[in-house]
Amino acid sequence: MKTKYFRFAKHRPAAPGWCRALLTSLMAMAGGGLVAAEAPRPPNIVFILTDDLGINDLACYGRSEHRTPHLDRLAGEGLRFTSAYCASPICSPSRAAILTGKHPARLHLTTYLPGRVDCAAQKLLQPVVPQQLALEEMTLAEHLKAAGYATACVGKWHLGQTGFGPLEQGFDVYHPGPQVTAPSETEGGKGEYDLTAAAEKFIEEHRDRPFFLYLAHDTPHIPYSARPQPVEENRGAFEPVYAALIQTLDDAVGRLLARIEALGLTSETIVIFTSDNGGLHVPELKHETITHNSPFRAGKGFLYEGGTRIPLILRWPGHAAAGRVVETPVVNTDWLPTLLQIAARPLPEGLDGVSIAPLVAGQPAAAERRFFWHFPHYANQGSRPAGAVRAGDWKLIESYEDGSAELFNLREDPGETTNLAAQEPARTHALLAELAAWRTSLAVRMNSPNPACDEARHAALYRDIDVSRYNPSTADAALKARLSDWRRQMDAAVVKP
Repeated sequence: MKTKYFRFAKHRPAAPGWCRALLTSLMAMAGGGLVAAEAPRPPNIVFILTDDLGINDLACYGRSEHRTPHLDRLAGEGLRFTSAYCASPICSPSRAAILTGKHPARLHLTTYLPGRVDCAAQKLLQPVVPQQLALEEMTLAEHLKAAGYATACVGKWHLGQTGFGPLEQGFDVYHPGPQVTAPSETEGGKGEYDLTAAAEKFIEEHRDRPFFLYLAHDTPHIPYSARPQPVEENRGAFEPVYAALIQTLDDAVGRLLARIEALGLTSETIVIFTSDNGGLHVPELKHETITHNSPFRAGKGFLYEGGTRIPLILRWPGHAAAGRVVETPVVNTDWLPTLLQIAARPLPEGLDGVSIAPLVAGQPAAAERRFFWHFPHYANQGSRPAGAVRAGDWKLIESYEDGSAELFNLREDPGETTNLAAQEPARTHALLAELAAWRTSLAVRMNSPNPACDEARHAALYRDIDVSRYNPSTADAALKARLSDWRRQMDAAVVKP
C-alpha cells in the first residue's frame, strides 16, 4: 500500500517554541557586535507501540525462550522499566492516554472501539463510550507539530474512523499498512516489514528537521501467524507461532534501528518501545494458547498486574544511562508531558500524567504517586467492571458488581494471590474512599443494573471459574479443556457489534 501524504492543520502552527525555550545566548562585546549561539535542535522521537505484548514477552524481561536480540540491545543501551503501567488494560483507551496525557476515564473513552455490546450474562449495563477521540483534544502530535516537528502515524490507529483519523489529529503522514496480511518471503504475519518500510521512508525524508514517528504495530494481537522458518526455530518455545511472531517484531525493530544508525541519527533520537496493555492469557478466536504473564496474574482486559503492567524501554544516548533498570512506577499518560518537556514546550492544563523527564535523566523519583484505573466494562477475556488504585506497595481492586474489595501488597505478593482486605480494614476503607473521590473528580461514567441479567449465565462465565487465576504455563490438560469450553460459552453469549 502506498504511503499517503496529506497535510491537515487543525491549529495554526506557532513559531517553534523549543527555539525560544532552549536558546542559550553567548554575548560578547567585540567591535560593538553581539554573538549568539545557535539554538540546539530538539530530539527526534520514535515511539514504537505494540499490541497486546505482555510484560514478560521479551528475553530482556526474563522470557529466555523468546528471541529478541535487537530489543535486548535497545534495553542495554537505555532504560528498562519494570513497573510501567497502561492507563487501561485494553487497546483504544490506552492509546488515547498516550496521545493526550489524560486518563481514559476523563475522556469517557474506557473500552476498545466500537465496544462490546451488553448481554444477559452481565449483572451490570456498561456506560456508553464515544466512538472516537474528540477533535477538541490536543494530541501529542499536534503539540509537537506546533513546535516544528514533522509527524507521522504508521500502523494501527483505533481511535476513530472517517473524520477522526490521524490526519485530523496532528499527523502530517498516515500509513495504515495492509489490513490483512499473511506470511511471505518478504513479509511477516502481521505486516511488520511493510510498516517498517513506511517508517524508514518517513525518517529519511524528514531527517533534516525534528520528527515524531508514532509506529503502532498490530503485533502480537490475534489472529496471528508467522513465516515457517522462525516457527521452526522456536519449536521449543511455550507457543512456537507466538514466539516466531515476537522474533519477527524484533527483527522489524532491528531494521528500523539500523536505518536510524545509518543516517547518523542515533544520538539525536529518543526511541521508546512499549505495549498498549498486557498479554492475552486466555483462549481467543482459534488460538488455544497465546502467552502467559508469569509471575503476574491474569492479562489483557483485567486490572490485575498481568493486564496493566507493560514492557517499556527508552533509549536516548547521552541523556538516559545505558543499562539502567528503573523500578519507579510510571504510567502511559506520562508520555505527553514528558516529551513536551523534553521538547521544551509548555505543558497544557488538565493533564493526568506527569513528566518523567527528570527520572529519565537519572534524578531521584519524585514523591510517591497514586495510580488509578476505571474499567466499567465486561471484556472478552472474562473480566468484570472494576476500579483500582495503587499506593506505594499496596494495590486495591474494587468490583463494581458488588462493591467487594481485594487488597494486595505488591512487594510481597506481585502475583496478587492473597487478598489482605480482611486483615487490613483501615487501609482498605481508606483506599476505597480515595478511589471513589478520584472517580467523582473526573465525573466518570458508571454502570447501571441490568434488569435482564440471567444469573445462570453470569455464574457460568464469571463465578464458576475464575479465569483471572488461570495460568496457561502451569495448567494441566483438564483445566485447559475447561477453558476451551468457557471460551465457547463466552463467544455464544456475546454478539459482536
